[in-house]
Amino acid sequence: MLQTCESGSIDWSEVPASGTSAKGLKSPAAMLEVTGAAQVAELTAPGQPVQVTNAWVRATVPGQKGTGAFMKITAKEGTRLVGVSTPVAGVAEVHEMKMENDIMKMRALPALDLPAGKTVELKSGGNHVMLMDLKQPLAKDSTVPLTLVFKNAKGVESRVELKVPVSVVAPGASAAAAKGADKANSGHGEHKH
Repeated sequence: MLQTCESGSIDWSEVPASGTSAKGLKSPAAMLEVTGAAQVAELTAPGQPVQVTNAWVRATVPGQKGTGAFMKITAKEGTRLVGVSTPVAGVAEVHEMKMENDIMKMRALPALDLPAGKTVELKSGGNHVMLMDLKQPLAKDSTVPLTLVFKNAKGVESRVELKVPVSVVAPGASAAAAKGADKANSGHGEHKH
């Protein structure tokens, strides 16, 4: 994962020797370990100014042109998420959803504030990343490259490049929720008279 900013870049690609830990490595590679629901998958290397966890993209069906990406972001210092890009979509934006006069409205945000040390959750029904003009269906169990662009209070820009898993439900959701989402996404849910 390459992180770049005005003063240079860091290639977070060091991998420990087999059977050893990443402790002591100057720029360890991000590790995504698929485990039980109780564990949180870190998508960015510890020590970076911005940590991204629990990231996922909702799977799509053929013909669907938009979907959402969700995650938790924690910045060490006051920072703003100012851009998102991915090669799988023509448009990637941070969106806000809120109720106005009993109508749920969604609009693009020019930037999303990330207060120092506070985790900001991008989730369904709230602030999220919207991927539009999809170039292909996003299949469950695949991954999507996603670049997040941040700007700190001094105006210094940095980028975090991720490989985000595609799923029908959030990581750690129940099997029943996954089965229901699969049916809803396939358009072939059971309907009995």
